[in-house]
Amino acid sequence: MNIRSIYFETLGCSKNEVDTNIMKSILDNKLYKITEDKENAEIIVVNTCGFIETAKIESIDTILELAKLKQNGSCKFLVLTGCLAQRYPEELITEMPEIDAIIGTGNIHEINNVLYNLNSNVKNVKVDNINNSYPEKVNRKIESFVQYVKISEGCNNNCTYCIIPKLRGKNRSRRIEDILSEIKYFVDNNVKEIILIAQNTSDYGIDLYDDYKLYELLDDIEKIEGDFLVRLLYLYPDHIDDKLIKSIKNNSKVSKYLDIPLQHVNNNILKAMNRHTNRESIEALITKLRKEIPEVIIRTTLIVGFPGETEESFNELCEFIEKNKFDKLGVFPYSREEGTASYSYSNQISEEIKLNRLEKIMQIQKRISNELLRSKIGKTYKVLVENKIEDNLYEGRSYMDSPEIDGVIFIQSKSSLKLGQFVNVHIVDNLEYDLMGVVENESSK
Repeated sequence: MNIRSIYFETLGCSKNEVDTNIMKSILDNKLYKITEDKENAEIIVVNTCGFIETAKIESIDTILELAKLKQNGSCKFLVLTGCLAQRYPEELITEMPEIDAIIGTGNIHEINNVLYNLNSNVKNVKVDNINNSYPEKVNRKIESFVQYVKISEGCNNNCTYCIIPKLRGKNRSRRIEDILSEIKYFVDNNVKEIILIAQNTSDYGIDLYDDYKLYELLDDIEKIEGDFLVRLLYLYPDHIDDKLIKSIKNNSKVSKYLDIPLQHVNNNILKAMNRHTNRESIEALITKLRKEIPEVIIRTTLIVGFPGETEESFNELCEFIEKNKFDKLGVFPYSREEGTASYSYSNQISEEIKLNRLEKIMQIQKRISNELLRSKIGKTYKVLVENKIEDNLYEGRSYMDSPEIDGVIFIQSKSSLKLGQFVNVHIVDNLEYDLMGVVENESSK
């Protein structure tokens, strides 16, 4: 049997990147060969995002563009997976005849079976069970010095704006020993940064161990030998307790960087979102984190234009940002999604108001970011070298920046640096969202 070439296109979040990596890792290499050349691939797999309207549009545009390769390239079969595929399987297979198969978010472990049964005359839709368990015992492909590790799948929060529980199922934690085994495999293969992800990382363990166990997982990770860092993303605020804070504070492997999506701070809006927290507890948490971990970097994401967001509640959000000065902040306009509780709310906000509010917050954060970045000048940070831009100029990140969503540090070095190594960098200047520095001991030469 001829070996077929297969190309993967991944859209959306880091959790999709993990799913694509798993599919690549379990492919039958006697039948399929992964290629980065989509023009000459016989099979194209698109891992879609369907979280909000803009993501759906991007996914559909990408599908249509890649579908052209059935006429203009070597593509014989087009396969969809990911959240859009899970959300609209019948509509996609009916309205887009170019699609040959659909794999649901809970069925990625069946990719070999789906590919083996591809047939131009029969459409295969495999979206059986969103609550399937995570495929364990997979030696994932190592594609960079940074690897995402999914510690759980699904979510129990049921925020009124979010479709994810219907696409990814209930919270399902992986066993601690399985996560540790995967991390050790990565570290043994020269991975330098492990990023723990889930729909809600602070919920980790509650389903398996009847208790929140992220702190215990972090303590066990610290025992793994090697020079690497661990980063935490997607921490739901009301489950960041004293045990977790203590673990983060004292753990030599854990970056003092916390991604805590708050979404809003007005209590009425938080209640309407079904966020089980309030402004008072949010401010108390931020105060405690900065007291216990003085070097902590806090990133958050916010939603503007949620139904019922008045001018007063929006101004409260702006004042909160001004007061608390987040190191990193992302803001999104509310997206009205079918299948969510807030879709039927009567007090919807116009798109124009949403975008005006988004722009105002971005201007506030731009000023705060510049101020905070300037405060880093003169300090020295441990930086992971990731890219060479030109001779004597490199790009890297310290614990203060997560890949793809945050800034970078541009590194000047008189000597050659090895990609994937850590170097101490003395910060000499800042740009709008990035820093510039020189390798320590070269700054005065």
